[in-house]
Amino acid sequence: MSSAAVSLWAYPAYIRLWFARLAGVSASQMMMVAVGWQMYDLTGSAWDLGLVGLLQFAPALLLTLPSGHLIDRHHRGRILALCLGLQALCALLLCVGSAGGHATRGLLLGISVVLGGVRAFQLPTQQALTPLLVPKDVLPRALAFSSTGMQGAIIGAPALGGFIYALGAPATYGTCAALFTLACGLALALRYVHVPPPNEPATLDTLLAGVRYVWHSKVVLGAISLDLFAVLFGGATALLPIFAKDILHVGPWGLGLLRSAPAVGALLTSLVLTRWPVRRRTGHVLLGAVAVFGAATLVFGLSTSLVLSMAALAVTGAADMVSVVIRQTLVQLETPDAMRGRVSAVNSVFIGASNQLGEFESGATAALMGPVGSVVLGGVCTLAVAGLWLRVFPTLAQRDALVQAGTAEPGGRARA
Repeated sequence: MSSAAVSLWAYPAYIRLWFARLAGVSASQMMMVAVGWQMYDLTGSAWDLGLVGLLQFAPALLLTLPSGHLIDRHHRGRILALCLGLQALCALLLCVGSAGGHATRGLLLGISVVLGGVRAFQLPTQQALTPLLVPKDVLPRALAFSSTGMQGAIIGAPALGGFIYALGAPATYGTCAALFTLACGLALALRYVHVPPPNEPATLDTLLAGVRYVWHSKVVLGAISLDLFAVLFGGATALLPIFAKDILHVGPWGLGLLRSAPAVGALLTSLVLTRWPVRRRTGHVLLGAVAVFGAATLVFGLSTSLVLSMAALAVTGAADMVSVVIRQTLVQLETPDAMRGRVSAVNSVFIGASNQLGEFESGATAALMGPVGSVVLGGVCTLAVAGLWLRVFPTLAQRDALVQAGTAEPGGRARA
């Protein structure tokens, strides 16, 4: 193990969070494989696959402001535990419903709404927690190491979920429920010095503080909006069941491999970034990674080979990992801790839009022009976004050092 990775084990609260996220992401990925395959099996509709993404995004959009305010005022570890516990209940409900033959289109869409509401709190909580558990100068490596674990889960969990699904949907959902429960327990064990902020009523002014901060900080705005538009157009995740079944002619196991492929590239890249984080020409590296993501998406859209499709998806994962680590580090370092919850909530909306709303966009365009046309168009648009951001956000594009003097300090200290 590298010296960079070893040093992170000196922060036990961070390591507990790492394992909690590992279990939670594994469960979430397996659930999405099962829901996607089950939905397409029930309806055979690309529109319904996209609708799953839209219904997960809509609650996140509505809950952005209250979730950020809540995260800035309360113990973030307990909020995370509650979110994971609720997802365990959703997985259990799907398990029971599938076993009893009640897993209908309506149930799957209803669960998607609940998951969207829960994740409106979970994602910004996780983002705002990490800077409290490690020093500022360790944060880039901590985020990269977190991504290593997450991508490992994203590699193994979808493939495992696909194979378990061969035993039936209840087996997959039952496994998810167990993993979410484990993650909930680890989150409850998180300890850090929580200093309650001054008693401040939830007025419209306080709720909108995060939005104002993002708008006036061009580096933060450019970073999070880049993810929104790049992945909104370039993401093909929602269409993978169609590519697996109708274009590449493979079963659930093939769908699991396709969903895992981006994480293979991302995992290898995150290992490199843990040891050698980006230190110079940050802005150009970020925009270059987005351009590579778009080009690889084009290759995937035109491929009729499982091996080539997996290779192209692996490249998208590698490029996205470079982008994720740079963007998340910039957002966390540029934001004061007192506002990290609200800014992270705004950031999570952008991420949710790029993922869940991107799935809806993919499903809708695929219904109009076919899955291949949808993915190819998305790749072209992503390349255009990378070029446009170079001009629209020159402060971001010209950013050199990732960690600069005067960036925000963590507001709490982890405890064992």
